[in-house]
Amino acid sequence: MEVKAKARYVRVGPRKVRRVAKLLVGRPVERALLQLRFLPHHGAKVLEKVLKSAIANAQHNYKLKDVPLFVQYAYVDAAAPLKRFRPRQRGRAFPIRRGISHVTVVVTDNKEGR
Repeated sequence: MEVKAKARYVRVGPRKVRRVAKLLVGRPVERALLQLRFLPHHGAKVLEKVLKSAIANAQHNYKLKDVPLFVQYAYVDAAAPLKRFRPRQRGRAFPIRRGISHVTVVVTDNKEGR
């Protein structure tokens, strides 16, 4: 059974979160949480929060408390960028685009989830 959790409009760039999300696919959730706790990247904190939410969804909504869970997918999509402007010389404006992400984690109860 597949269980999803999403975090939308996270103010971290998608490339920064994707490089951490690649490490999680196919791992047991306990090992993935342990790995995320000790990674120095800011995207690891975001993914840890979403992974904990997916585990809670599996336990509460689908009664999968004593079943070993595995990370089936962890993918990150880009949201619309946050646009800001900085003043520049001679009255001009310089645009700043901040990356925003949609993070999705899917956990499953069988190891061969794909």
